[in-house]
Amino acid sequence: MTTNVAAYQAVASGAPLEKGTIERRDLRPDDIRIEIEFAGICHSDIHTVREEWGPIDFPMVPGHEIIGRVTEVGSEVSKFSVGERAGVGCLVDSCRECEWCLKGEENNCPHAVGTYNGVDRFDGRPTDGGYATEIVVSEAFALHIPENLDPAATTPLLCAGITTYSPLRTWGVTEGSKVAVVGMGGLGHVAVKLAKAMGAEVTVISQTRSKEEDGRRFGATDWIARKEDPEALKNHKGVFDVIINTVSAHIDVQEFMATLRPHGAMVLLGLPTEALEVSAPLLIGGRKSLTGSNIGGIRETQEMLDFCGEHEVTAEIELIKADDINDAYDRVVGSDVRYRFVIDAKTL
Repeated sequence: MTTNVAAYQAVASGAPLEKGTIERRDLRPDDIRIEIEFAGICHSDIHTVREEWGPIDFPMVPGHEIIGRVTEVGSEVSKFSVGERAGVGCLVDSCRECEWCLKGEENNCPHAVGTYNGVDRFDGRPTDGGYATEIVVSEAFALHIPENLDPAATTPLLCAGITTYSPLRTWGVTEGSKVAVVGMGGLGHVAVKLAKAMGAEVTVISQTRSKEEDGRRFGATDWIARKEDPEALKNHKGVFDVIINTVSAHIDVQEFMATLRPHGAMVLLGLPTEALEVSAPLLIGGRKSLTGSNIGGIRETQEMLDFCGEHEVTAEIELIKADDINDAYDRVVGSDVRYRFVIDAKTL
């Protein structure tokens, strides 16, 4: 037994998304049904539907930043009740029994199932994401949303939030830490807010000063504009404990590594197409790390949401109607958004 729901689908590589209907499964015992209120647009959605990260099976519904209200629960559900607000992030399942799942790191499970462009491990059907009016998901992969936060502005935290929170926590950012955020877009502006809430002194490293006023409002105490002063990083040697690099453009890693303190880490969140080069002495001297990070597991994602509820951290968004999705995609590619698009699911 399935339910037909309205959705926006990618029907072919490079083609505009189209309005249509998809099937959602009937509830399994551990499932909840969520009536979607808001769905975020992540650049990953665009890369995927345009097959920039490899071929996909069409049609497919993107969207892995999802918030709504629970409308139905399965017979074995204990975490959620009808009427509660719930969220779904980048994952909807995993094997649940490997070492990574048992550690709460479902994101590292070799059998993790993506919210879209994945394959359901029970019935083999492709998974469809949040550009829809409803989603059905196991309660184990649903998240409680703090009621004190604006749900629309909280939606991007299901991806952008955990993507930046996890490395800040993993590399020990705390009161008094000195953190640099490279790039202040959809990821970077959330990183600034989170690092500030953790008590860090935050510096934004950007090309220009066009977003400096915003950055300081979000919590940055310093701003480096590299086009204005190409030598600026040389004046920051041995300053930062952690650098969060959110950009996908090729950079001179060695220049950035020199700004780290001993035991410091530069964490890559972007995906540049060219290989990055770093000399061994820059890592060995000061025992520095060049590393990367992706999302986080369900437990850490809930921790992030609770932290954001406590510190009232949300994303800066532009709320759009479903009919504006294709235009929004083009604007994301053109960096014409401050700072994340969120779809009002009522308009689907």
